[in-house]
Amino acid sequence: MRLPIRIYYGDTDCGGVVYYAKYLTFFERGRTELLRELGVPMAKLNDEGVMFVVIKAEVKYLSPCRYDDLITLDTQITETSGATITFSHSITREGATAIAAQGITAVASIGRDGKPIRIPQEVRAAILGKRS
Repeated sequence: MRLPIRIYYGDTDCGGVVYYAKYLTFFERGRTELLRELGVPMAKLNDEGVMFVVIKAEVKYLSPCRYDDLITLDTQITETSGATITFSHSITREGATAIAAQGITAVASIGRDGKPIRIPQEVRAAILGKRS
């Protein structure tokens, strides 16, 4: 899934370079939009007591993005298990071919009590349908 994102002033540090932690915010957008594209009803799942929490996040910064850049975030699901989903992310600047940042995030499915639960079948089916 490809998502265009404009870099705003609030995304940057005092030098106009994207603040390092903002990349995790961009990754969150990518995960959310990919699941939305797959038809995964996050609000409904939350109402039913199913939540996804980040259990791992890695970012490799290769070249800086700056204020007013238009970037493209590419997000894909790379792995699933009983209770986890792993996403890969890469960011490129408009007009560039080199990757500016890349990383992974992994989320775990938990219940209201905070304990791991299996990924609901409807989510698993949506993910598997996209990967095939």
